[in-house]
Amino acid sequence: MSQKHSTKGKRKTSEKQKTNIKMLPLVLGALLMIAGVIGILSSSDEQADWSVSDDAILSYPQIKDAEYSINNITTLNDSDIVKAVTFKSRDSYIEGLIRIPAVGTSMPGVVILPGAGVSKEQQTAVPELLSKLGYATITIDQRNFGGIDPQRDFELFMKGEEPVEYMMVHDAMVAANVIGEQTEVDSENIAMLGLSNGGRFAIIATAIDPSIKGVVAISTSGYDTDTITVDENTDPDAYLFYRSIDPDTYLEDISPRRFVMLHSLNDTIIPYELAQRSFNKAQEPKAFYDFEGSTHGYSALMNNAIENELELIFQ
Repeated sequence: MSQKHSTKGKRKTSEKQKTNIKMLPLVLGALLMIAGVIGILSSSDEQADWSVSDDAILSYPQIKDAEYSINNITTLNDSDIVKAVTFKSRDSYIEGLIRIPAVGTSMPGVVILPGAGVSKEQQTAVPELLSKLGYATITIDQRNFGGIDPQRDFELFMKGEEPVEYMMVHDAMVAANVIGEQTEVDSENIAMLGLSNGGRFAIIATAIDPSIKGVVAISTSGYDTDTITVDENTDPDAYLFYRSIDPDTYLEDISPRRFVMLHSLNDTIIPYELAQRSFNKAQEPKAFYDFEGSTHGYSALMNNAIENELELIFQ
């Protein structure tokens, strides 16, 4: 059964982030109307190994034997091991930090996707927590530091080229393969954890990669594109694209794996109501934790929920 929980939080917001994320559904709607006039070009790239189904589901081939290198290994004061890693994904090399707890073998691994504007070095609290709980992690620098440009991606899609947001999903899938390749990690037990925009990519990557055990999504939501009115002025291919970058489109494909959301009641960057809408679209098993205050992102108040839910994901 789904669960709902409450605790307390505090405020931490960015005016620029608030504007960008709140305006996104409006931008999507406006671009859909424009597409009704301009039209959209079909892909002419016969070598492309990504696709979008008629149901707006993105797909990539299963990731195997990722190309990566370990650039540096550091032992921390608590004896945890941190590995600086670079891996290849699509047209780029993505950097990440792997953190391995000091004690344990065959441990589960978690891919951590930070929010927009947050680097792997800045996202330290969650890896530290998960290490104490006995989980290995890989935290990556997302393309554009997690920022998105739906209009530019729409233009790429029109030309039959791979949108950056698709590549960011692929990056998460490759990161899962990389953490699973570490000798200390059980490759059969990998989960996703994403914050804000990173939560959106974590949801999509989990849905389309059946090897992922489940997902924890913090301070995030879908775009509710299924509520957009489609009429004679709306280009169906454009609607297909915008549905394909909406995490809500993928929620049904996560089940029977576990889907978890954590959100502040007064989050002023991604409204609580949007998170609830996404949660209500998901299938069981699922859990929703809400927190008093307006914190956007992780806070220590979430520790117990994260601990309990990861245990359920990996059981």
